[in-house]
Amino acid sequence: MSLSTGRECAAALRDEGFEVTELDAGPDLCDRLGALSPDVVFNALHGRWGEDGCVQGLLEWLGQPYTHSGVLASALAMDKQRSKECFRAAGLPVVESLICSRDEVRSRHVMAPPYVVKPNNEGSSVGVYLVHEEANGPPRLSDDMPAQVMVETFAPGRELTTTVMGDRPLTVTDILTDGWYDYDAKYKPGGSRHVVPAEIPSGIFDLCMEYALRAHDALGCKGISRTDFRWDEARGAAGLILLETNTQPGMTPTSLSPEQAEAAGIGFGALCRWLVEDASCNR
Repeated sequence: MSLSTGRECAAALRDEGFEVTELDAGPDLCDRLGALSPDVVFNALHGRWGEDGCVQGLLEWLGQPYTHSGVLASALAMDKQRSKECFRAAGLPVVESLICSRDEVRSRHVMAPPYVVKPNNEGSSVGVYLVHEEANGPPRLSDDMPAQVMVETFAPGRELTTTVMGDRPLTVTDILTDGWYDYDAKYKPGGSRHVVPAEIPSGIFDLCMEYALRAHDALGCKGISRTDFRWDEARGAAGLILLETNTQPGMTPTSLSPEQAEAAGIGFGALCRWLVEDASCNR
């Protein structure tokens, strides 16, 4: 996913008149950045190291202006339990959750089903287990799951998401899938369908916009972020639950955030240009 984002953003920025060097991050990243001495680093990385404050810390240490969120916001957003604590303190609606050992979750129901088990600091719906209400026993977690996992109450309903660009929430997308919105649904062709703007009541639409901006501000995000929701229609406004905020949302022209920017009148190239112009240190 990072490579796709990088290729698409590099192409768009060249079309916008920027001189672009593509750099595949590795152990020699510090030396290569020092040799290149770019004016701005466009962070197209996803997941751990690139999205959790690590590369942001390196860029701050180098004094290198970069896009998207800084060290603290990136680390907070990537840690699902700590970001929930921030959201709860800001009065935003989140489900109950706890951190448990992988072995304990395998051995018993640590909360009443239905619930979800996921890594506490991964993205892209990798390693997500949904335990249904009628489940006879606890989930058989893969050995690839981390030693500590997050278990949270399952929030039923529709998948909604809102991108914030600077201090502006863009719109709301309704994500339609045949089942769980997992990695395949996110990234494989035909895995999901996006309705943008979402065809939902104006009150729920406005709440998504408000909550996304409040979440962005609560974590201290910069550049763009995307906040995901579940909405149980039967419960009205009380059924809108904030799931998580992504500080490095996918950036291909058909990804959710660029799609929302397009709906708001901001083309993909203009969005990439804005991110570069917004870049700084001390984020």
